[in-house]
Amino acid sequence: MLYNKIMLVSVIVTSYNYQQYIKDTINSVLKQTYKNLELIVIDDASTDSSVDIIKEIARNDSRIKLIVNNKNLGLKKSIQKALKEASGEWIAFLESDDLWKENYLEKKVKLIEHNRHFGFIFNDVELFGETIKKSFPKTKGVFPRSMFYEFGISNPVLTMSCVMVKKNLLELIDFDTPIDRLLDWYIYIQLARLTDFYYLPEKLTFWRQHRESYLGQHSRCRFRFANIAAYLKILKQEPFNLHLLIFIIFAAIVMCIKRLLYYTCKIFRR
Repeated sequence: MLYNKIMLVSVIVTSYNYQQYIKDTINSVLKQTYKNLELIVIDDASTDSSVDIIKEIARNDSRIKLIVNNKNLGLKKSIQKALKEASGEWIAFLESDDLWKENYLEKKVKLIEHNRHFGFIFNDVELFGETIKKSFPKTKGVFPRSMFYEFGISNPVLTMSCVMVKKNLLELIDFDTPIDRLLDWYIYIQLARLTDFYYLPEKLTFWRQHRESYLGQHSRCRFRFANIAAYLKILKQEPFNLHLLIFIIFAAIVMCIKRLLYYTCKIFRR
């Protein structure tokens, strides 16, 4: 089935105490060259002026739907709540401190119009903000393709702000990640079992780097791996999949070694 230009895209922005960024983030959605969108902003009980800023912008654009949590629910419950309000066939995620290029949605809708057999699109990103030295491996290969086993020891999808997914696929997966800050990794593995992924090698997302980011604030976490949990969940559905079982054991060993090396280096740096 070919899509046409009336296809509705639901954009989900999760907001929490980012009053200094939220206006620019919302405006980067409203300025999209592709106009048939709805913007669902879910605020997770912010204590700053984020909600007032969002309400002010929403007065001038009927495409914005604001949901305000009465108490802090966390990322996974907030996204699930927003998904229930989404009407689009595709869901695009944007974190409340990041930005999109003006043709972000247009580029991705054009891919869908070509009847590609995939339900997940992600793209390259441009880092900006504070100077935080990071290096990421480049995604390579032919797309669309299955990426199920590529999430074993790392997450090649750098940020949720570069992700667009078919809504019906999100309705088939579990969001009960053991680590809230690694929700993306947990759900990507499940989605990769259901559909092929497509990578767009264009820097359509601006990923803001700063120490107050969600990942930065939650850098310390329990010794539990969201990726292994996701693979184990799938193994329960495929109990006779020996190849998957061997892969999980291998991935778990590698992850444990990586964690051990991380803490060893941390000790020697003191």
